[in-house]
Amino acid sequence: MTSWPITVSEDHPFSIQNLPFGVFHTKQEQHSQARCASAFGDFVVDLAALQKANHLPDTCCFTNSSLNTFMSLGREVWKQVRSKLIELLSSSSSPLKDDTLRNSVLIPMTNVVMLLPCKVGDYTDFYASIDHATNLGKMFRPNEEPLKPNWKHLPVGYHGRASSVVVSGTDLKRPNGQKKGRA
Repeated sequence: MTSWPITVSEDHPFSIQNLPFGVFHTKQEQHSQARCASAFGDFVVDLAALQKANHLPDTCCFTNSSLNTFMSLGREVWKQVRSKLIELLSSSSSPLKDDTLRNSVLIPMTNVVMLLPCKVGDYTDFYASIDHATNLGKMFRPNEEPLKPNWKHLPVGYHGRASSVVVSGTDLKRPNGQKKGRA
């Protein structure tokens, strides 16, 4: 399958075969103007602009500042949207042949700020390895065996903090030793 109106090689991380969803605003806009997008080559496809121009299903909510509503619509809607995107980005008879529409929909990645794509309310995390589980077991149960007998027979999850989910590249303030408290 070839891409159009821009050429994106098949080995590009965001080729026509891989159209991931995300949330962005342009560098000139405020965070409050965030909307949904898909990556395509070195561009983002403004899904809100495509929907506003009636080229995506009405059921989608791409003017939202998160993908939560879109994710809640389910697999059939996701497949419809992805199929429509592939059609728009691979057909020379696409409405994107119109320069005005194309320029409003395809925005160079160098001009955008990517944001957290969804609002994370809560999540469950799972121990990643025996070492991870053993180290935490030693901290939480210092006077007991670090691993319970069932650890190797069923997945063990724990409550994760939603505040720890951030966009890639976000600067994090990490703990650096201990400070003596005030008396």
